[in-house]
Amino acid sequence: MSETIERPYILHMFTATPQMSPFDVNMAADAGYQVIVPYCNVDPGMVTNLTQDAIFSRGPKGVSRTGIFIGGRDVMQAADMLDTARRAMVPPFEVSVFADPSGSYTTAAALVALVERHLGKQHGVELGGKRVLIPGGTGAVGRIAAAIAASRGADVTIASHHDEARARRAASELNERFGIVVNGIGTATPDALRGALADAEIVLATAIAGVQVIGSADLAVAKRLLVAADVNAVPPEGIAGVNVMNDGKPIDGVPSTGAIGIGALAIGNVKYQVEHRLFMRMRTGGKPVYLGFREAYDEARAVAAGLG
Repeated sequence: MSETIERPYILHMFTATPQMSPFDVNMAADAGYQVIVPYCNVDPGMVTNLTQDAIFSRGPKGVSRTGIFIGGRDVMQAADMLDTARRAMVPPFEVSVFADPSGSYTTAAALVALVERHLGKQHGVELGGKRVLIPGGTGAVGRIAAAIAASRGADVTIASHHDEARARRAASELNERFGIVVNGIGTATPDALRGALADAEIVLATAIAGVQVIGSADLAVAKRLLVAADVNAVPPEGIAGVNVMNDGKPIDGVPSTGAIGIGALAIGNVKYQVEHRLFMRMRTGGKPVYLGFREAYDEARAVAAGLG
């Protein structure tokens, strides 16, 4: 009598960087993938061949137990690699693909979803039409948060405290790639930052860890502020008065009525759940799925809604 061998769950992980993120490897293992293979220094031109190597070797039944993850650091490149992998499929030889470079897709999704939850819960308003300022917006999380918020109808401005030209260039790239409208400004001087804060209703701080981009004196001009959220978990706080544990706590020293803060650990909790759910959807959904920041955002909204 022949013995039936159950096929293992295999995840192929592509990154253009020299190493795959250990965080993502752990997340994949915890979601039930049994064989996890990282492919480093993957040029975008290699994605088609790697994808087709993965899909043709296991047969139509085996592909249901095969997945591809796209990491790296470049959010635009990862979006392109996700599209390339999807075009490389030859049904019924088709596997699920999930992109989350530097965790930016799931983090940005969690960030915006929590802001939306608190806008509704605390202020009874929606994100659409609100003026959103994103300090550190030229980085990975900032760019994707901008794309999500703009797609929801917000008036989004990404800011660089180093280089206005870089902010404008990043905004232009986002607009062209995703068909949205985002603005870019420089906030190198206190006057420039405070001028932007004076009009902002929502602030999403996505600057590098350990850098405070908005101090108490800056917040004193934020007369329209409703929500300020900060992804920085390393002291000092990215936004003065927004502690990592905050999840809707009022911010001291802000002249607006009812301004609240959302800290990094609250955002990280939702991000973790989103990434786990998306890996599980790949592995157990029964049909191929393609998961980018839009799908991460939909999942983040579901997680945030369940927080009560």
